[in-house]
Amino acid sequence: MFDLLKKTELGIKRSKETWFSKIANVFNRGSFGDEVWGELEELLISADVGVETTNKLLSEVRQRVKMDRLSEVSQIREALKKEMVGLLSIPSSRPSTSCYSGCHEESPRIILVVGVNGSGKTTSIAKLAYDLTSQGKRVILAAGDTFRAAAIDQLKHWGDKTGAEVIAHQPGGDPGAVAYDAVQAGYSRHAQVVIIDTAGRLHTKFNLMEELKKIRRVVAKQDASAPHQVLLVMDATTGQNGLAQAKHFTEAVNVTDVFLAKLDGTARGGIVFAICDQLNIPISYIGTGEKLQDVAPFDAEVFVNAIFS
Repeated sequence: MFDLLKKTELGIKRSKETWFSKIANVFNRGSFGDEVWGELEELLISADVGVETTNKLLSEVRQRVKMDRLSEVSQIREALKKEMVGLLSIPSSRPSTSCYSGCHEESPRIILVVGVNGSGKTTSIAKLAYDLTSQGKRVILAAGDTFRAAAIDQLKHWGDKTGAEVIAHQPGGDPGAVAYDAVQAGYSRHAQVVIIDTAGRLHTKFNLMEELKKIRRVVAKQDASAPHQVLLVMDATTGQNGLAQAKHFTEAVNVTDVFLAKLDGTARGGIVFAICDQLNIPISYIGTGEKLQDVAPFDAEVFVNAIFS
């Protein structure tokens, strides 16, 4: 738990140095009047929590303050923390480290990874692969971004770095065929996890989104329960604009989880609250730096404690 807290604190360092520290400092005062509520609202919105989510959050806290007759600033602080944790606590489809084969030895866990260009998708896949191979898991990566030769080479590079096997076809090939071969390899080689990369695409491009649906169908033909996880990689620095992307991807392929990349690169880490509230999709992983080991499973309580610590 200490390592998780440390990684989370590093991930939100920039946010904490700006907006989150100001939010925490609000509770260092002796009283909590209407003007303080207004300041808190402004700070939460500035931290990219969003207007709707901020209003919902503060409304719940004020109601709790009224019902429980909370008067001490420390009590109001704890009430806010509790509501924040509750907002972020959406059950994740991320398996425990002891169950990365879908709890069935003979079938690999298949993860479909989606996202727009520049979101940090391939690097996030590498971080996941490194985390899994470090646990002794056999991992297969599918180079499903066949539109760019550089993307295939990049995934092969990360495969070498992480100890994961890579299934790839020629540039311009059928992404569905790559996914099919990767899943087949997952079964025949007794891998615990198959991670399928896909082309970074604009969420508004109909044909490209249809290609994603096709990949999902191909995977499901081999295992009706697959993909077991559809992981959307979101760039934390895009803020509220990322919510529109997530909605389109969810409509196309039923996103189950979010990997929030580049969290360490933004001063507005409040986007985590907007994602959970507006999309009702859990954040399963956060990118906490540039190194392969800079990834952490998202934990609501750890995240909120890191804000206020």
